[in-house]
Amino acid sequence: MFRAGFCREPGASTACAGHSGIEAGSVMIRSMTGYGASEAELPDGRILRSEIRTVNHRHLSVSVSLPRGWDSLRPRVVEQVRATLARGGVSVSVSCQHLEPEDPAMPALDMDRARRYVLLLRQAGAELGLTGGIDIDTLVRLPGVLRSGTQGPQGQEEGADGDTLAACLGAALAGVVEMRAGEGRRLEEVLRASIVRIVEEVDSVESRAPQRLLRERDRLRERIAGLTEKVEVDEDRLAREIAYLAERWDIAEEVARLRSHVELFLESLDGGGGGGRKAGKRLGFVVQEMNREANTLGAKANDAGISASAVAIREELERLREQLENVE
Repeated sequence: MFRAGFCREPGASTACAGHSGIEAGSVMIRSMTGYGASEAELPDGRILRSEIRTVNHRHLSVSVSLPRGWDSLRPRVVEQVRATLARGGVSVSVSCQHLEPEDPAMPALDMDRARRYVLLLRQAGAELGLTGGIDIDTLVRLPGVLRSGTQGPQGQEEGADGDTLAACLGAALAGVVEMRAGEGRRLEEVLRASIVRIVEEVDSVESRAPQRLLRERDRLRERIAGLTEKVEVDEDRLAREIAYLAERWDIAEEVARLRSHVELFLESLDGGGGGGRKAGKRLGFVVQEMNREANTLGAKANDAGISASAVAIREELERLREQLENVE
């Protein structure tokens, strides 16, 4: 049974905080940074401790450290982790030790190993006709008879307890998930705040776009009038020039696609359209597409205000990209 818990047991409820900025639904993203630990008591009195640490990683990478004699359980550990976590670098450390309240550092005597040594030595003496007894000084010098209190029995596969290990790992993984969810809530607030600022800049661009063409029309009329002096400006020709510039500078498609990408980003953030687990990859792809549109917007700007907005949008997208590196 479990001696001590360093995290919540599986199934423990966690209250979710509200979110600022654009209204959020239920929390659907998780950070890749997490930690969980748990202890359980084995039937023979040893204490099993599992610790799990996770960091950001492009894929799911699992490294496992198990006590000697437990290696056959490694595939089960990896499978249990993969069933719970989608992305991240995961380090699983499992240790096994005897509980010694008075002096944990006191060496322990492996009686099973000592008995086998005595039996083997007596058999060897009988077969070879040797005389002499086996004293304690000789016995404790034999490999594995005396071990530190933090080590389990050496080379004994039967010491592994798969069911207890699975339960202990489950509790530790619950702690990891809880921490990653908490970090995910904070990340979500940051992401939504950036999206709010991007939408504000897109609104500004959309409002400035028509004024830009009117200003250019007036500038061209004044320039032509200055060059031709008393010659009347050909309004039809001027209209054609303005139409050409309007087509060349048209940013309606970029604005529309940016708004569409914002909607897709928020939908993925709320768990729709393939979000949820592995939402980080999908969100990262959407940010790449938004950055492409922002670059085109800046290239077509020909207006100080629109250029400033395009720069501000790219800055927010860079912040999003950095934050998404730690989203599962």
